[in-house]
Amino acid sequence: MTATLVGSGLTARFGGREVFADLDIGVDAGSVTGVVGHSGSGKTTLLRILAGLTEPAAGRVEQRGVERRPGTIGLLAQHPRGVANPRWTLRRAVAEPATIARRNCDVEQIAARVGLDPALLDRFPAQVSDGQLQRACVGRLLVQAPRFVLCDEPTAMLDPVSARAVIGLLQELVDDGAGMVLVSHQRRLVDARCRDVVDLDVR
Repeated sequence: MTATLVGSGLTARFGGREVFADLDIGVDAGSVTGVVGHSGSGKTTLLRILAGLTEPAAGRVEQRGVERRPGTIGLLAQHPRGVANPRWTLRRAVAEPATIARRNCDVEQIAARVGLDPALLDRFPAQVSDGQLQRACVGRLLVQAPRFVLCDEPTAMLDPVSARAVIGLLQELVDDGAGMVLVSHQRRLVDARCRDVVDLDVR
């Protein structure tokens, strides 16, 4: 059976306002599903529901064809400062998935892959730029190697050259069999990378 992340009949509400309702979404291993919509349409909320960080008002999320375990789902946030532990160095943040799994991790090699100067690894989030912090978050994702990757505007903090490099790295995860949900305001990117697209504006 193909590993699949499925959200069925998902409904989200904030302050009595319905953000989206009866939404179905799915992503198979080795494929990319895009999510587009205007600001406030619920794109980030949808990712948080799929990640298990927010409970939907209705509906359910299932992982099919895969053993559910810690680290199965990886989330790459649009604003890395909102998720980074300010008391951890970048080195510790990148290596944490390997530490939890009790396996070795060459953090310097991972930093080189994501274009992060290894000299920055012993700095804290407040001591690096948003783009450098986002690169560290991508490195952490590579170490985690999740079955499903949820990306919320993953290139928003990056310059065009860095953005292309990060998209290439995320594609490597897909090529290795991960399923990806990609939220982006760049419709060209979504159309080029995604097999299926969920448009929250037309529901």
